[in-house]
Amino acid sequence: MCLLLLVALLCCTPVFGGKVLVVPVDGSHWVNMRVLVEELHSRGHEITVLRPSDAWYIKAHSPFYKSITLNSSSGFSEEDFGLFTAHMVQQRRQKTSVWARIALEYQNLLTYYEMNKLMAEMVEQMFENRTLMQDLKDSNYDLVLTDPVFAAGVLLAHRLELPLVFNVRWTVQGEAHFAIAPSPLSYIPIPSEFPSELTDKMSFMQRVTNMLVYFYTRFQNWYVSDPVYEPFVHKYFGPDVHYMELFQAADIWLMRNDFTFEFPRPTMPNVVYMSGFQCKPSRPLSKELEQFVQSSGEHGVIIMTLGTLVAQLPEDITEEIAAAFAQVPQKVIWRHSGKQPSTLGNNTLLVDWLPQNDLLGHPQTKLFVAHGGTNGLQEAIYHGVPLLGLPLMFDQQDNFFRMEVRGVAKVLDISTVNREVFLQALQELLYQPKYRENMKRLSELHRDQPMKPMDKAMFWIEFVMRHRGAKHLITESYKLSKIQYYCIDVAVFLLTLGFTYLFHSCCECLRFFSKIS
Repeated sequence: MCLLLLVALLCCTPVFGGKVLVVPVDGSHWVNMRVLVEELHSRGHEITVLRPSDAWYIKAHSPFYKSITLNSSSGFSEEDFGLFTAHMVQQRRQKTSVWARIALEYQNLLTYYEMNKLMAEMVEQMFENRTLMQDLKDSNYDLVLTDPVFAAGVLLAHRLELPLVFNVRWTVQGEAHFAIAPSPLSYIPIPSEFPSELTDKMSFMQRVTNMLVYFYTRFQNWYVSDPVYEPFVHKYFGPDVHYMELFQAADIWLMRNDFTFEFPRPTMPNVVYMSGFQCKPSRPLSKELEQFVQSSGEHGVIIMTLGTLVAQLPEDITEEIAAAFAQVPQKVIWRHSGKQPSTLGNNTLLVDWLPQNDLLGHPQTKLFVAHGGTNGLQEAIYHGVPLLGLPLMFDQQDNFFRMEVRGVAKVLDISTVNREVFLQALQELLYQPKYRENMKRLSELHRDQPMKPMDKAMFWIEFVMRHRGAKHLITESYKLSKIQYYCIDVAVFLLTLGFTYLFHSCCECLRFFSKIS
């Protein structure tokens, strides 16, 4: 028995169980963060999730994590965000003047400002709660895992002096690469809500457009982020600290994209690409859903969902879309809540929820009608399903443009959608083989990796736990001022030396010629 026990112990693989404090962002951002949380739990790590009292998707009770509920608001409640998204969709549909569009952008800036302000107030309440902060310190977490689209997790990690890992595509200042990596505007288009439609091959006027978009994002930061975080960071971290330095000091950036989606660009040693980490082989459908899918025969199935934030469109648009669906031979599975369209065909099944990944992986699925969120696009790439885009807000327009230039998607404007336009787009995507062929090629590129994206993400999270950070991968560039970064001081120094030498040389020449004369 002793010998058998010894053999069993020698055969066991050692398990490293760390303690992770997760500071997530609600909504669709939590959907992909939850995937990481569940995977960490399955590998024996202890997870604690910090959530505000008005959390929408982040539940207080879960078999995968413990939670700490803060007595504060994040401004991300289902009701408030529902009103915001409905307003955004309505504005997108209207043919407005330039001034009306400017007014809409100003209202959006106010909304973003208020959300950041609520986040800063929540963190300040935490910092001033000595009991809570002491409990967090005494818990001896190995790292903080956060989504830096808001600053709460970043600020808390530095306050607790813990290693910091990002699940990231955006920071409070925009697309994440621009906060950490060299980003020449000559060939790197800035993702934005404006449909600028720029690639890495820009003409002179396109580079002018890219520069103007850049200036607009700087204005956004000046109006939305700087007034909130600069005084906060000066109060708690010192007057010489800029809040973006705290972001740039993160140990590992787990980037939710890769170069099947992103245009080629410079990157950094601590940026790890994990696009599609949430994608998995499809599982069997429920009996009822499988029967509906199989009833489509050779024509196949179309899937439509607009993500976690938009469950329904305005009634007149749903009527037009339903009428278009009714004219195709394919079966349609449509995630839709609200009033059933009167034009709904017998081929269309309305559901409150659908297993998106499992349906996209089904061999009968021919097309995915989506809003352009990163999660859905990556699942479509993973399973090789062409896309029809109805972008509504945020980065969705830019995301779909990147798919369109790769020849795997067609994008429609919500303000001009009717049954004829929608039907024509459906038929083009379904019956022109180039879209499916291009998506198949993109899927092959995405899957052909030496290590699965999820395994890569887990390795680097555990690497940070084992080594208490990854400081050897972090560049010192973020500690430099703009003058130092671009060597403006060096250029001025060398030019001064040159002009001084030239001036003295001229003086000597004048003195020499004056003596001769």
